[in-house]
Amino acid sequence: MTGSRPGRIWGLVAGQAASRGARVSAGDACAAAVVTVDVTGAWLNAARGAEAGHLMHATNEVSEQLAELEVTLGEGPGRDASTSGGPVLASDLAERQAIRRWPVFAPAACQAGAAAIFAFPLRVGAIRAGVMSLYRERPGSLSAFQLGDALVFADTATLLLLEAQGQAAGGLRPQAGQPADLALHRAEIDQATGMLTEQLGVGIADAFVRLRAYAYVNDLRLTHVAREIVARRLRLRPEPDSSDGGTG
Repeated sequence: MTGSRPGRIWGLVAGQAASRGARVSAGDACAAAVVTVDVTGAWLNAARGAEAGHLMHATNEVSEQLAELEVTLGEGPGRDASTSGGPVLASDLAERQAIRRWPVFAPAACQAGAAAIFAFPLRVGAIRAGVMSLYRERPGSLSAFQLGDALVFADTATLLLLEAQGQAAGGLRPQAGQPADLALHRAEIDQATGMLTEQLGVGIADAFVRLRAYAYVNDLRLTHVAREIVARRLRLRPEPDSSDGGTG
């Protein structure tokens, strides 16, 4: 019913899609949530099962950077929400508890411009479709009403994302309204990972770990490292054999 909370939320999501003259997508749920829940920005990761997933929508540059930090560092509220299957609400990333939980991500997120992050898994029963994350530039908890709205936005995004996945005939594709550069970033990371499997003689999972590790150790964005590898301006070397005593 239109008078219900789900009906109100759907109207906001549909209005967001209408404003850009396109079909409703999970990205519209993400964008509408920013205004309604009173947060600074949001992003949506699509995934299958408990995998890290890939960025499908980001409302601003900071959101995109936060999403990339979670992938690069391997920790953060979104990662925990994906693993646990429940919301993860970090109202102050500078608090001791947040730093203990995410010792690398929390300071990096604060430096990027986020003081609070609220992550919601996108799931229906046992089906996991990804995570929607919201951030604020100032610390503070969501009110009970804002939390209720955020949960319905996440449910709406889940249904739209699953529909898009079904239409992709078994493969995830960029949704309507997704900025073209996000699709390019994902393609570059995928291509760089594939190139590393050849360069390093390892599998896809190990190649991605090396890609993340290089970005982290050198304080670079993951997309920048991937772009350098794809352009053949950067070449990573195989790990030294342990029989060599770990040197070289």
